[in-house]
Amino acid sequence: MMDKNSKIYVAGHRGMVGSAIVRELERQGYTNIITRTHAELDLCRQADVEAFFAEEKPEYVFLAAAKVGGIEANANALADFMYHNMTLEMNVIHAAWENGCKKLEFLGSSCIYPRMAPQPMPESCLLTSELEKTNEAYALAKISGLKYCEFLNRQYGTDYISVMPTNLYGPNDNYHPTHSHVLPALIRRFHEAKESGAESVTCWGDGSPLREFLFVDDLANLCVFLMNNYSGNETVNAGSGKELTIKELTELVADVVGYKGKIEWDTSKPNGTPRKLLDVSKAEKLGWTYKTELKDGIKISYEDFLNNPMRAER
Repeated sequence: MMDKNSKIYVAGHRGMVGSAIVRELERQGYTNIITRTHAELDLCRQADVEAFFAEEKPEYVFLAAAKVGGIEANANALADFMYHNMTLEMNVIHAAWENGCKKLEFLGSSCIYPRMAPQPMPESCLLTSELEKTNEAYALAKISGLKYCEFLNRQYGTDYISVMPTNLYGPNDNYHPTHSHVLPALIRRFHEAKESGAESVTCWGDGSPLREFLFVDDLANLCVFLMNNYSGNETVNAGSGKELTIKELTELVADVVGYKGKIEWDTSKPNGTPRKLLDVSKAEKLGWTYKTELKDGIKISYEDFLNNPMRAER
């Protein structure tokens, strides 16, 4: 269990998840948090990662660094997503093991589960059938990281764990028009439509897919909770246990943003996975549940978008 002076490395601290973990650690009184920007440490360069771990010797590692994107970005850059994610996670996990890290927590994604997994998806359904093709490369990379942690535990007796979040949103999200996930993309599109006075906004697909969302600060709270309270080879799902259709989500975002125009659907565009609800009973049995309701979280995210001009423009 971490004490308040434990040396903790948060990889990916400028991203949405990593920055939330740093906020949560600071909120709970942890004082010895190590971070490095991408310019200071490229996690895809094995020698640099090994040198960093040999010098700093962190006791605990939160591996939240990743190359991420939405349906379009994933589908158009399969090789890039696979290479960057597999390389950085293998480098960090291996260097942590080589340098005697007490515990590592690997952050994955619910896209690791099969396209037609049972709903809600239990942790045990991993690798039981084929993956969703649009994000197969990213999923395979994340499965590899999860399995490497498991295999180190089995072979060397390490205490490396993994957590698989559902769709995340919140402060420090990426609002890029083509490289963002669905919720931040909708915030940007409805805001711009409101500003320009557009009569309608066209969204991808038919609005029927069901999605679950978790506020990133709730995930960070779970991550710290698991670091202190969970050990095991099987991953832990992180979600709200609630779902809504993409159509309902767009209406909710439009309401929060204050867009009054029409919402239309381009059914020539892909829907993605039809349903992605996580079974969160394992986290609940451990003693954790989410706190932030979706509408409240979207309001905080919209404020973040409005007050983060550089992030909104990128």
